[in-house]
Amino acid sequence: MVASLDGYIAKKDNSVSWFETSSNYEQGVIGQDPIEFLKTIDCYIMGSKTYEHALELSKSYGWAYGDTKTIVITNRKLPKERKNIEFYAGDLTKLVNEVLNPKYKNVWLAGGALLAKEFLRLKLANEIRISIIPIILGDGVPFFDSIGIEQALHLKDVTSYKNGIVELCYSINS
Repeated sequence: MVASLDGYIAKKDNSVSWFETSSNYEQGVIGQDPIEFLKTIDCYIMGSKTYEHALELSKSYGWAYGDTKTIVITNRKLPKERKNIEFYAGDLTKLVNEVLNPKYKNVWLAGGALLAKEFLRLKLANEIRISIIPIILGDGVPFFDSIGIEQALHLKDVTSYKNGIVELCYSINS
């Protein structure tokens, strides 16, 4: 997930133009090649709002998820714009245990906040990666909003990038 320093993943209007940063951190590293990183992902999971937002952005920037299998969690009828898109409405535990775990090694929950919260609440996620953008939005769509459980984490890695973004990677203690 990408978030502002104050924990928002989007502005109230769902815009993410603030993702670009002109910050400079001299001691930071140059980021991993995004193309190479994306090749490590076997399957994406996203909520319906994230899917609709990604479709809208794809009109200007192309489909960000390539040909990788993408499962959209929804009860609504949505347009299937690509052959690698699948829609799922049902039990998330069943999805993880019967569909994802046997078939995929690196599943990436691409968004949104409600879906991430549900995966955490059901203890279906094993890692949280959050990239903190050097900005305070003051208001917007929160990443962690009333999850309802306390969850211990273990810091696996921290990376500071030249553009001022800090990525935190936590494993989730069961």
